[in-house]
Amino acid sequence: MSCPPTPTLQHASQLWDFLSAGRSHQACDVLVVCGSYDLRVVDHAVALLQRGIAPRMLISGNTGNWTRDLWSRPEAEVFAERALALGVPASQLLLEPQARNFAENLSLSRELCPAARSVTFVTKPNSIRRVMQTQPVQWPGISCCVDAPEFAFPWEVSNMVGVFGLIEEMVGDIHRLLRYPRLGFQQALQIPPAVLEAWQQLIAQGYNRHLLRGSALDDLPPDLTT
Repeated sequence: MSCPPTPTLQHASQLWDFLSAGRSHQACDVLVVCGSYDLRVVDHAVALLQRGIAPRMLISGNTGNWTRDLWSRPEAEVFAERALALGVPASQLLLEPQARNFAENLSLSRELCPAARSVTFVTKPNSIRRVMQTQPVQWPGISCCVDAPEFAFPWEVSNMVGVFGLIEEMVGDIHRLLRYPRLGFQQALQIPPAVLEAWQQLIAQGYNRHLLRGSALDDLPPDLTT
């Protein structure tokens, strides 16, 4: 008989369900793959490419919080090596090895594909919401979907970061969804109170390593801080 989830995992599951909602893909001009520590992202993108979803794939990413200590090369190069090993011809690949965040993933990819009118972005499940909110600001005027590989939380989390590392990351994801619209990086999103409550509980438990500078609770909507 399986044990019931701990309060920490219950709170984290609320964040996971919210952040990973809305995955879809469509026939498009280009697949844009957002680099990360999880090679399953590029595996999923390759499967879409081989099904004919798009004629080419652009892989974007330099290094980030996790990968600067994981690989000595940009994420785009590591992902491209994997794509080539899975049978993708080099002629179908574009690389963008400079981006260090989602805003740059999209804005720099846009510069490489200025004629694209439809895009399917591929990212980690917990990054779906962030890419969705970034697109209208950094690459407006396109028809887009955001897709990700499907795997279960917490049982199939990447061993590159582990469950607790992913919880830290998701706490940071929520913080960025709250603050980044004010900084002009992405479009605002209403976050359900239950998700914000779970987020606050995780911060109180010490999951704070991926928060932005300054008090995270200052970024809560006013009706949740009165």
